[in-house]
Amino acid sequence: METILRPLIVVGGSVLLTLVIGWATDLLLRKADGRHPETPLWGLLRRARVPYQVVLCAALLRGSYVEARVFPEHHVGVGRTLTLVLIGSAAWLAIRIAGAVVETSYSRYAHAHAQRDPARVRRVRTQVSLIRRVVSAVVGVVAASAMLLTFPAMRTAGASLLASAGILGIVAGVAAQSTLGNLFAGLQIAFGDMVRIGDTVVVNGEWGTVEEITLTFLTVRTWDERRITMPVSYFTSQPFENWSRGTPQMTGVVYWHLDHTAPLDAMRERLRDILRGCPAWDGRAYNLTVTDTTPNTMQVRALVTAKDADDIWTVRVEVREQMIRWLADEHPYALPRVNTADADRRPGRDGFPRSRRSPDGEVRRFPHQSQKSL
Repeated sequence: METILRPLIVVGGSVLLTLVIGWATDLLLRKADGRHPETPLWGLLRRARVPYQVVLCAALLRGSYVEARVFPEHHVGVGRTLTLVLIGSAAWLAIRIAGAVVETSYSRYAHAHAQRDPARVRRVRTQVSLIRRVVSAVVGVVAASAMLLTFPAMRTAGASLLASAGILGIVAGVAAQSTLGNLFAGLQIAFGDMVRIGDTVVVNGEWGTVEEITLTFLTVRTWDERRITMPVSYFTSQPFENWSRGTPQMTGVVYWHLDHTAPLDAMRERLRDILRGCPAWDGRAYNLTVTDTTPNTMQVRALVTAKDADDIWTVRVEVREQMIRWLADEHPYALPRVNTADADRRPGRDGFPRSRRSPDGEVRRFPHQSQKSL
């Protein structure tokens, strides 16, 4: 009877005690979270309740396993297994606690500086993300080393491994040049403030927002929701556009190819009216000028401003669409045309080549031609 009750008492007691301590700890964290809503620390610490309970259970079983007298012939193997579980769960718990502390510190900083300096907040966010990954990697390596050292054979081989560490380091460095290069590039991006999470960038002709930065790769989410993943070393060796660097304000350009008779003064007034009705325009500046001309058309350019990259896109498409619609309705002669027939060079009644009169009354002297709108 004792052979059955003893294991049940030891194992069941360890599990029950773990559940009770875990429930009590979670209750205290919930109360602390309710009393201090200004900080997310206590709520984030509740995410660590699973590794916390695993640590408690593994520690209790490791300490009381001998008294259970279960599988005495496998005493060493069971004890080593419980030790490995304890080390792994302790590393898991340490990573969760470190993540909660770091996330709480960033949340407080972002809440205090989000309105005054959003660029600096994005920079801190990038650094915090990389620091969390470095801490997780370090804790994982230490935990794996501790697990290996629980085996006597690994402890015996430790001296020879240390003796050859220099040669292995050189070989590993040569073999992993690309990986190490990306690793140092990631640290350079994090603390060099080259690009941050949330920045609007243009890479290889693709416009998007930096969504994730790790020690080895960077992900850009494009405007059409595609993800472009590239090594972080690209950003330390190749030029790229960062539209969020400094102030986010931007100036956009809209081009039209129009007939030479296009009413420029009326277009300037229409541009002003369009911008006044566009919420995305920040009201800083606008302009409309002729920047180039060809034998058939002239190039008209409008400059508009907005507070960031998203709004400048909205302003540009709004101005382009409404201006073309207005020209088609009010001044169709201003749209470019393509000649489709041979010129008729016979003089008109006044002795000059045949001409056509634009709706604004201006006489243009051109050979009589059949024409077609673009």
